[in-house]
Amino acid sequence: MSDARVVNLNGLPLDSVTAHGGDGKILFHRPFDGDAFEGPWNFVDYAVLPPGSSIGLHSHGDNEELYLVLEGSGTMQLDGRELRVEKGSLVLNRRGGSHGLRNDGDVPLKLFVVEVAIGGAKEAS
Repeated sequence: MSDARVVNLNGLPLDSVTAHGGDGKILFHRPFDGDAFEGPWNFVDYAVLPPGSSIGLHSHGDNEELYLVLEGSGTMQLDGRELRVEKGSLVLNRRGGSHGLRNDGDVPLKLFVVEVAIGGAKEAS
């Protein structure tokens, strides 16, 4: 973690990880973790889901997440529903809800994820 407050998403070093038991590997970088913030933010992530990969269905405790699709498209599982998402889609994953994301398109799905603690209690994810 650096002290930088401006991060260019282009050219970030990306780690290859399995996300919440999903299919295949996604590429991932956490430019800001909870230590970077004064408020109850847990982290800000940048993720790239290659075609056919997914973030597995999961839920969180006392936090909410925002998923912002920067490029590509896919299917979002959100509290028992399947929804199409594409560039510009903003998804609110509420506390205790279940969610997952699959890139079922032909190009990488680029995603920005922000997790904020409810009531100011940060938690590890």
